[in-house]
Amino acid sequence: MPLVRLRGVALRHPAARDAFALRDVGLDVEPGEVVAVIGPSGAGKTTLLHGMALALRPTAGELGLFGQSPWPRPPRALRSRLFLAPQVPPLPPRQRVVTAVLAGRLPHEGLGTSLRSLFWPRAPAAAADALARFELADKLYERVDRLSGGERQRVGLARALVALAHGSELLLVDEPLSALDPTRAAQAIDSLLDAAREHRATLVCTLHQVEVALARFERIVGLRHGQVAFDLPAAQVDDARLRHLYADHEDELFGPAPAPDSQPVPDAPPAARTMTCR
Repeated sequence: MPLVRLRGVALRHPAARDAFALRDVGLDVEPGEVVAVIGPSGAGKTTLLHGMALALRPTAGELGLFGQSPWPRPPRALRSRLFLAPQVPPLPPRQRVVTAVLAGRLPHEGLGTSLRSLFWPRAPAAAADALARFELADKLYERVDRLSGGERQRVGLARALVALAHGSELLLVDEPLSALDPTRAAQAIDSLLDAAREHRATLVCTLHQVEVALARFERIVGLRHGQVAFDLPAAQVDDARLRHLYADHEDELFGPAPAPDSQPVPDAPPAARTMTCR
């Protein structure tokens, strides 16, 4: 039984009145899989994660989660089995990092425990261990508003690791590398993958960094215009498929083209086009 099953699913983003962000999407994700979702901006990657996280209800089709149909009223117990890590983590500016990271435990704790932890964080060592994976253990008691954008993004990922350690079975991560340099990005994605495998959890991650997706993930789902363009093992995602997926968005795949009036350096070999982060 798939952990996540979508059959003919259509989803509309709350900000859109008419247009569908996703149309006729069919997709299965098995327990323990790690899946990268790629595609140009506006393809529907974030909307897909929000649908899987039960934050959006399909307007058509069927969505199953953990072998259940979660609608019309998703039970709290079902939501507690997954964790959504948005691209911009919701971190109150005056909150301490230890509290922000331990918020990953909140779906598995009662209201009273959750309120007390805002003032007296329980098990700070768990937060420190998660932060250490992202080389942020020294920021444990720092205030969030004193962190850089990249540090805040890594704090959000540390929160996701705490959620995994406390029972979340499905981790949905949206663009986790957008504020990170290449070295930090490689470290972050490896930490996510290692944690998912340690806890035998399922990971679905959207990425703009195509080269990272191909190098680190076994399965790649390509979205284009709100539909699944391909769903393949990484080894079968060739240049032709990528060019079709990013047609009219080649700058997101290869980086921006040279300006029309730019001239190559005489006697210099032409620069190779490589996939870059955006």
